[in-house]
Amino acid sequence: MPAHIAGTLHATPAPVWLPYPDDVNALLPSLWSDNVTKNSDGVLTIAGHPVTELAEQYGTPTLVMDVDDFRSRAETYLSTFSNAFSVEKGLAGADVFYAGKAFLCTAVARWVHDAGLGLDTCSLGEMMIARAAGVPGDRVGLHGNNKSAAELEYALDYGVSRIFVDSLDEVARLESIAAARGTVAPVMLRVTVGVEAHTHDFIATAHEDQKFGLSLADGTAAAAARLVAESEHLRLDGLHSHIGSQIFDISGFQVAAARVLAFRAEIMGEHGIDLPDVDLGGGFGIRYTSQDTPIPVAEMAEELASVVAKECRGLGTSVPRISIEPGRAIVSPAVFTFYEVGTVKQVSTDSGPRTYVAVDGGMSDNIRTALYDADYSCTLANRNSSAEPAIVRVVGKHCESGDIIVRDEYMGADVTVGDLVAVPTTGAYCRSLSNNYNHLPRPGVLAVEADRVEWIVTPEDHTQMFATDPGMAGGGEPN
Repeated sequence: MPAHIAGTLHATPAPVWLPYPDDVNALLPSLWSDNVTKNSDGVLTIAGHPVTELAEQYGTPTLVMDVDDFRSRAETYLSTFSNAFSVEKGLAGADVFYAGKAFLCTAVARWVHDAGLGLDTCSLGEMMIARAAGVPGDRVGLHGNNKSAAELEYALDYGVSRIFVDSLDEVARLESIAAARGTVAPVMLRVTVGVEAHTHDFIATAHEDQKFGLSLADGTAAAAARLVAESEHLRLDGLHSHIGSQIFDISGFQVAAARVLAFRAEIMGEHGIDLPDVDLGGGFGIRYTSQDTPIPVAEMAEELASVVAKECRGLGTSVPRISIEPGRAIVSPAVFTFYEVGTVKQVSTDSGPRTYVAVDGGMSDNIRTALYDADYSCTLANRNSSAEPAIVRVVGKHCESGDIIVRDEYMGADVTVGDLVAVPTTGAYCRSLSNNYNHLPRPGVLAVEADRVEWIVTPEDHTQMFATDPGMAGGGEPN
């Protein structure tokens, strides 16, 4: 990079939350998985594998999963919540269901099952992955606000342990399908508890004005409970509440749990049935940047256990078995994405020059910045920089001004074409929400362990991407 450009990269002011780095080459450990480090040359490594070698062999952009880190997080959630809700402590135990919507493939489904977790699915496709991975139906749940008849039929044939009913229409649909099969469908009612989660509007899911759930406030949840309780082909097993995603305030979970347990007591009293299960959902926040302050897993488990015990005592009811649904909190910190820099451009703004570092991916592999105004961090991954720290904006190659991956971050002012940039905590929703905008193939997901590197999702090529376009049968050549 020309010296006169490099010398002015610091001109754009940093956001107030972004600390000036003591060492622009150093990693902030809390943003990276357990087995990610930098060697003495500044090369990012995962489980001993240099990212430079991974880039050369597998290409860019690529999502990279730290397999041991993923397994460890899954096991930690299960052991921590099982201990907090143990029978020895006067509770009825806990289950952890991995939220497959965060990121799901057959390898992940197997690892989740091996760790003792159940698996939440939201579609026919996700159930098919679970089944192909060998996950038993009784360890699978089915979510969704508009499940098709085909999805409900598949769920019953698969033998899923919980179908989260989301509307009165679905009660009738599921009852009809179960009756035709001469079976009884296991039902959990998803209730809207009226708790405003302190998060982005599009990922807050327990207030009234949104598409999910059966409202406690307007009586819809009570009406659904009555219909299910009186049905010969539906079995009401429990209640479900999910107040949102990326939440850092435990009070919302506490209030939601109390309201769900109170509603459970009403149903048990009115219909004379026991509801053995209560699912408190997921949404546990994680650290994407230095500004994020997630609730420790042990603290979350103990606080929720305390609320459940206290509320059930006050209501005079039995204690239900509790389940939770972490997805992002397990998979996101275990994955980073690396890219190659293609251009570096400085532009003028009202607050001074801004430097745009453009990489070979973008909103096709990480749309969360554009969709949710999400913040990410990044690091120069292929070498040490001896230049002063400078604020950069990492952007993609798509024809959208909102195609931003990292809005603001310090990097060495000598970042240049051909460098590798790595972005941490990309495991959740990045590959799941990936797309083919501008007809870019979607990247693959590479699973890395000390003694093994392998694709768990292979990169899409143009032939696969164009397979649905009959006019592309010639592979891009004129027919």
